[in-house]
Amino acid sequence: MDFRISADDRVGAPDGRRNKPQARPAAKGQRVEPSMGQSMAFSVDQERPGGGAGGGKPPKSPRKPPRKGKAEPARSRRKKRSGGLLMGLLWWGFVACLWGGLAVIGIIVYYGAQLPSADTWAVPERPPNIRILAADGSLISNRGQTGGEAVTFRELPHYVPAAFIASEDRRFMSHFGVDPIGLMSVAIEMIEARGVTRGASTLTQQVAKNLFLTPDQTLGRKVQEAILAIWLEQNYTKEEILELYMNRVYFGAGATGIEAAAQTYFGVSARNLSLGQAAMLVGILPAPSAYNPKTNPEKAKERQQIVLNLMAREGYITQEEANAAKIDPNQTVRTVVAGSESYVADWVESLMTAYIGEIESDVVVQTTIDYKMQKDAEFIVKEQVAAEGSKRGFTQGALVAMDVDGSVRAMVGGVDYQQSQYNRAVTAKRQPGSTFKPFVYLAAMEKGYTPETLAEDAQFDYNGWSPRNASGKYAGTVTLRQGLAYSLNTIAARLAIDVTPEKVIEVAMRMGISSNLTPVPSIALGTQEVNLLELTSAYAPFANGGNGVIPNVITKITDVEGNVLYEASNAGPGRVIDPNVLAEMNDMLKTAVEVGTGRGANLGGWDFGGKTGTSQHARDALFVGYTSAMVTGVWLGNDNDTKTTLSGGNVPATIWSEFMTKAHEGRSPAPIPGGSYAGQLVAQQLIDPNTGMPMIDPATGQAMVQYVNGGTGEPVQTTTDPATGQIIAIDPTTGAPIEGLAPIGAQTANPPIQTGTMVDPATGLPVSGGIDPATGQPIQQVDPATGLPIEQGQIVQYDANGQAIDPVTGFPLQQKTQANGFGQAPIDPETGLPMTLVVDPATGQQVWVPSAPTSQQQVVQPGQIVPPGQVQQQQPVYQEERSQRTLMDLIFGN
Repeated sequence: MDFRISADDRVGAPDGRRNKPQARPAAKGQRVEPSMGQSMAFSVDQERPGGGAGGGKPPKSPRKPPRKGKAEPARSRRKKRSGGLLMGLLWWGFVACLWGGLAVIGIIVYYGAQLPSADTWAVPERPPNIRILAADGSLISNRGQTGGEAVTFRELPHYVPAAFIASEDRRFMSHFGVDPIGLMSVAIEMIEARGVTRGASTLTQQVAKNLFLTPDQTLGRKVQEAILAIWLEQNYTKEEILELYMNRVYFGAGATGIEAAAQTYFGVSARNLSLGQAAMLVGILPAPSAYNPKTNPEKAKERQQIVLNLMAREGYITQEEANAAKIDPNQTVRTVVAGSESYVADWVESLMTAYIGEIESDVVVQTTIDYKMQKDAEFIVKEQVAAEGSKRGFTQGALVAMDVDGSVRAMVGGVDYQQSQYNRAVTAKRQPGSTFKPFVYLAAMEKGYTPETLAEDAQFDYNGWSPRNASGKYAGTVTLRQGLAYSLNTIAARLAIDVTPEKVIEVAMRMGISSNLTPVPSIALGTQEVNLLELTSAYAPFANGGNGVIPNVITKITDVEGNVLYEASNAGPGRVIDPNVLAEMNDMLKTAVEVGTGRGANLGGWDFGGKTGTSQHARDALFVGYTSAMVTGVWLGNDNDTKTTLSGGNVPATIWSEFMTKAHEGRSPAPIPGGSYAGQLVAQQLIDPNTGMPMIDPATGQAMVQYVNGGTGEPVQTTTDPATGQIIAIDPTTGAPIEGLAPIGAQTANPPIQTGTMVDPATGLPVSGGIDPATGQPIQQVDPATGLPIEQGQIVQYDANGQAIDPVTGFPLQQKTQANGFGQAPIDPETGLPMTLVVDPATGQQVWVPSAPTSQQQVVQPGQIVPPGQVQQQQPVYQEERSQRTLMDLIFGN
């Protein structure tokens, strides 16, 4: 039997072929039997290539999908699952990114909406800096909120900005304000460390934070910081952004900006920073209070090395340069310590508003300070306080030194500015003690008293007030010269009562005291408080010929472009002391330092005067003294006003002497003013009473002057002599020259000759040798105003009578002669007699006093020779022509 299996009978054969017989379903209970003897249209052969009846290819029929529940091969299942998972991940990742992006956009929009409108954004102005310079242009200090001026990117060495970039934001030059790469790396670090490791802010973001935002670490602030950083990048160049950062970042120790930091830590401008210094400054930034070299020099060195290595890694420097720039580990990092010049800087800063109003941009202030004098003063005060303070019970000192025109050259406001910024020279007010007495005596001289007026040094009672001398001893009848020299309280008190306290205050304020004073008799003893600056300036008229001064420290203020905002003028109060009275006061103040309480002061070769002062219980000790070149005041004491064992004549006088000796190095000695201007024509500058400024001649643009009679102070009419060009005083009625007033610019007919040569007063011709026939010694010519010999070799002039004239003062030169075996005796300019050396009954000290003529004596006339044997020692003579009664008589009417 031919039995074949049809393709339709195979498992999985396709259904629905047209030639397939349809089997009927069996009836219930019947057995189904396969069909037999029926030919198949499709055989196995037909599935072979080329098989089939007739050699034809059967038509293709669509493949039926597997029936439900039928298993598929495992390999197909794995492919389908992996493909589906990947697609699912991509899909859900996309969805997550989409929603995350929308959330980020929402957050940005939300926090960005809280910022002001973008068209109002602007970089705020940097707080202005005040750059304060000494007279020679050296930097004293910077003042202002930042502590330093702004510098431009291109002013700095190339490695300074490179250090910032390498350490703080190495992709700064390439990112758009926010650094995505940096953010991702920081995020990975934090995940690995399971905590915050470091910040991810770019330099631009830090600038945005510093300029516009608070330092709060919140999501909102970080979002706003990023927005503002992108805005900065769109509106400013990279150089400008880095410049903003370097000038506004805080470096610790009160220094904001690279210039302030360079000055604070190294005492140099940022323009002159070395590589090692720049790296150390940048290393401070992560923690300014912990990494700065003032507080932690070792940590600062470590940070410096890190920054240098980063610079080398980024290619800004070589590793060799980095190694060379590191500070030797054994070397101590030395930073600048704020010295006494900072007291000056604080004072200057306090004056700025009064001089130029509100400061809106950086300014440069030129001062009168001599930097060398300033450091000398600081060193001397510190040294003496350290040496004597513990022994005498004081801890603080102050010093003010100024030229005789009021220009302040040095100021020390305390021993250590780092410990105390309180300025004891300007801000502190203390009792001046006896340094105030010259103003009392000046009022008395103006009333008609003289240095030789007699006074009674004894206790007295005035309306319940009974002043006493500090020593508890009383000398009886003394001259006013002695009373001031030995600082006798009862004498000053009697004078103040007589001239009235109101007059004393008027004189003191005219001289330069500006503090409010109460008119009570005790003002004579310096019981009312003043500051050292005003007290020192009030002595300047004694030194400069009688002109009042206003203490000044600022000469010019300019902006950074050089435009002048303020310039000092030479205007001042004008003459405040009559020349004759000035001569008397300087005579007494010289005695005070020669034989009185100020004799502890000394200044080799210089003529000087001064006065000591000690308040009750020695809580304050002062010395104020002057030469023709400078005035200096010194104060010592304690901030808590406790008593000491000081006096004005010991440590204050020592400090004064040491400082003034250094300050006068290289200068030629010159006498302090004295004598009378009587017979002289004097030019005075005209001052506008409304403004206090010099009056300017509109025709010439020059300051206007008037001419006065030097003896009376009255204005006089002048003209110019066409023959000589001299200015002469004329009678306005007749036009004739006024007799007795020498013309200005007058020259003598006789040629100058050297001193040491005597002149015959009859002929005006030199007398050979100038030898005293009694002693065989050369006779020196002396200045009658000072009693000092004119130095050998100095040029002098002669008047029409052949009298030698001092070319500086215009006064006749007199002679010194031997007297009493004590060397050359000074000449009394009123009598022409040599003065006599006697013992002061109050102190037991030897002093010179005027001598009365006797039958053995003759009056010394200019040009005459008086042998020493003709001069006899006399007893003290207290009476003099101008005062026939004692001071007690004048006060109490006896």
